[in-house]
Amino acid sequence: MSEHAEQSALFSTLALYTNKYPMLQWVHAIPNGSYFHGHWGTIRKAIEEGLTKGVWDVFVPVPVDDKAGLYIEMKWGSNKLTDNQKQFRKDVGEGYAWAVCYFAEEAAYAIGEYLGIEELKGA
Repeated sequence: MSEHAEQSALFSTLALYTNKYPMLQWVHAIPNGSYFHGHWGTIRKAIEEGLTKGVWDVFVPVPVDDKAGLYIEMKWGSNKLTDNQKQFRKDVGEGYAWAVCYFAEEAAYAIGEYLGIEELKGA
């Protein structure tokens, strides 16, 4: 598996529940650079369009209680948060919920926990 495969699996799982929980249709990925390795033309275009190092991978733009949304950073293997990702979390602050996840199931659980969707907590 890979980070890409786990994140893809997460969105496949979310698609199964979107009809029942329409707010899941707004969960989205944020291409943050890992998808653009190796091709300078693609990287340059992404930077021109606002690519920002450190922004986390997945965003759930649904306010819950005192949080404006949930950011998820997908990792793989022994990978840890980069300094830019830590700084993003620090600067954006406590107005959001945060989760670092290594598997699709873990990310689905985090979304289920945040939104109160029990089915996702067992997905």
